[in-house]
Amino acid sequence: MSSAPLVEFRDLTVSYGSLVALSGVTGAFPPGPTGLLGPNGAGKTTLLKTLLGFLRPDAGRLVAFGLDPTTSPLEVRRRIGYMPEVDCHIPSMTAAAFVAFAGELSGMPRDEAISRSHEVLYYVGLGEARYRAVDTYSTGMKQRAKLAQALVHDPDLLLLDEPTNGLDPQGREEMLALIQDISRRRQMSLILCSHLLRDVEQVCDNVIVFNQGKVAARGPIAALTGPRRSVYDLRLKGDAAGFLTDLKDLGCEWRESEDGYRVFLTDGTGPELLFKTARESGVQVRYLRPGAESLEDVFLRALGHEVEA
Repeated sequence: MSSAPLVEFRDLTVSYGSLVALSGVTGAFPPGPTGLLGPNGAGKTTLLKTLLGFLRPDAGRLVAFGLDPTTSPLEVRRRIGYMPEVDCHIPSMTAAAFVAFAGELSGMPRDEAISRSHEVLYYVGLGEARYRAVDTYSTGMKQRAKLAQALVHDPDLLLLDEPTNGLDPQGREEMLALIQDISRRRQMSLILCSHLLRDVEQVCDNVIVFNQGKVAARGPIAALTGPRRSVYDLRLKGDAAGFLTDLKDLGCEWRESEDGYRVFLTDGTGPELLFKTARESGVQVRYLRPGAESLEDVFLRALGHEVEA
């Protein structure tokens, strides 16, 4: 893949009347898989609508494939495959007809769209059910049909909005395996919007975190989650309140994990600080393991929610 970004935006401001949805944001989507994260209302959807040419920036600029979506929206959309979060099928239409129709909308000749429809439906695992109406499908099958219609015209960039939404654990893993195959074996670049951080961490190489209309963090996941601070997972025996308060007074940060606590030590300190503070607080450290920051840690820090009181 070329290293040049597929999409770049600089000092981009987009508003809905008096409501500013994006405020002077700058960033890029490089080739490969990129995660787009942020709470509801952070500006993710606004950015995608601007990329697709549905919204016009108030200031700044967005360029996709060297094109301006505000002046060349159809050319940009032909190079993008979009899998929306909500159902997008047409009632009573079979999957084969629906996916072929999506191909024609993308500019493909009818015969090519029909042929390609069968190919991608087999690829996503719906070959045997391609002549069934999509509205008779299960949730997992509908998600696969949405993925097929996004792939039918072989786009340069795939936009996936909550692709594992509503799926059971097995269906989620199968969908993620498909997305990984699209990215790694088929070498298709994609943007994955998801509230499931583990999905993004499993699939993507890069991430952009939005918060309140601004870019809160961005870059390669490996760099963002690298050994920047001393991180330890621990479990305690005894009343942890005093121990945690003492750690906070010492400048350390912490948050609860599934079965204990994740502690972020200050620079220049190590696990001896944890044992010393535990002894002085009258608690026992029953489990201690060094770790690295996860994407969840990066996300919470970017949103300003990492430190517990």
